[in-house]
Formats: sequence, structure tokens, C-alpha cells
Amino acid sequence: MLSVETRHAIHPEHAKGMDTEALRAHFLGEGLFAAGEIRLIYTHYDRFVLGGAVPAGGALVLEKVEETKTPTFLERREMGIVNIGDTGTVSADGESWEMGRGDVLYLGMGTGAVTFSGEGRFYITSAPAHATYPNKLITVEEAVKVEMGAAETSNKRVIKQFIHPTVMESCQLILGYTSLLDGSVWNTMPAHIHDRRMEAYLYWGMSEEARVLHLMGEPQETRHLMVADEQAVISPSWSIHSGAGIGEYTFIWAMAGDNVDYTDMDFIQPKELK
Repeated sequence: MLSVETRHAIHPEHAKGMDTEALRAHFLGEGLFAAGEIRLIYTHYDRFVLGGAVPAGGALVLEKVEETKTPTFLERREMGIVNIGDTGTVSADGESWEMGRGDVLYLGMGTGAVTFSGEGRFYITSAPAHATYPNKLITVEEAVKVEMGAAETSNKRVIKQFIHPTVMESCQLILGYTSLLDGSVWNTMPAHIHDRRMEAYLYWGMSEEARVLHLMGEPQETRHLMVADEQAVISPSWSIHSGAGIGEYTFIWAMAGDNVDYTDMDFIQPKELK
């Protein structure tokens, strides 16, 4: 079963007047992972798509998505898949890849139908593409690891880069994830914006009771979302994206836009936030 929800782009002036319900309706992705289903959100931020596929021991096929108006979903797109569950398999273009928890698979433009099977919980990200790059499985061990932050600022963390210029080529999709070390709660602080790229966060590895207070909005007009496990935040190019969590958590970051320069960002120091 496939379901697709469309999210239109929101102007920052509009976001200033939104209440909690409206903010969640436009920027939070809930219920993305349902047994026996593929659920997608098609956004009008750089035509980025995110969602989940949960084959639950069976098989699910992602082929035609009406919203793209192309014969197959990947006809003019690339895709990054992260397995956040038990071992599962993804098959496409005559190949199959077994994915453990935390592994990432890149599928290039024109790959065709994609089949998800096994016990995996597959997080799907996709952006328009202009060229075809080879399909590639990147395991947790093969990711580039970068340590950032400090214990005294409660933001000591490990960034794992997968679909990233330091690891492989892609058109515009960049993807990795960040895990907080024991005693640290803040991700991406100091906060930043990148006017040339949108971003999406998926929070995972959290307990059922835990929440992340995710900060968004313009630097001088911040808003917040309370985010649970396996929920995603859609972050426009004008919005900061930072948060503090209760207990252990990881967030998957994925970006699309003008370039693949991970360092293309404008930092906002905490004293500048309002």
C-alpha cells in the first residue's frame, strides 16, 4: 500500500502567525512507519520527498508515484535509504542489498522499481537528479565519522557521513546522521541556516516516553516542535534546525538544494536567537 501527502512551501511571514497545530501540520512528519505500507511526504521545498517503508516480513514495491508525473518514481530522481530497524533487503535494477541497522543505500536516477523486504524499517529520502550515479551501499563501518561539540556545552556528538562528497558522488542529495554522546543533549548548537538548501531531520532511537524539543523558525522568530521517536521535521531554507532531547537519540539529516557543500551554512550564535 502506498500513500503520499503533499506539503506546500510556507513563507516565513506566514509561519510567524502559526499556532502549535498549524506548525505541526506543515512541518512535522508523523506516522511515517506503518506495517505493510509505504508512506511518503512530497514537499515543495526543492521537491524533496521523505517517508517510510515497513515490509513487516513481506515485500513492498515502490514504482510509480503519481505526484512526480513520471513513469517510475526514480525516473528523474535519486534516493537515499536508511534502515532504522532489523535486517532487511532492498532490491532494484537487478541487484539486492542486505541492510543492517544504520546502513545507508544510495539509488541513482533511472533505477526503476524498488522492492523493500524483510524486517527492516526503511527511511526514504529523495530529490530530483540531473545525472545518474552508481547505486551504492554504505555500511555503518564505511561512513566517515566526525566528532564535534564539547561536554561542557552539552553537545558532544558523532556525525556519520554517508551520501556525502567525502564518501561518494550524488547530484544534490546529502545524507548522514548524528548521535549524541552520553551526557549531551543538544544537537546542532550553535544553530545555523543555509539559504541554498532545505533539510529534513528524522529523530530515532528514542524511548517511547522521550521527546526532543526541536527549534525552528527564523533566528529572531524561533518556534518549537515537540518531536517523538520516528518523527521527522521538514526544515525550510529560512529556518534554523536545532534541538535538545530527553535521553539518548540520533537524528538523520538529509539535504537538497543548490550544492553539496556540507559547510555551506550561516551560523547563528545562541546570544543572537530570540
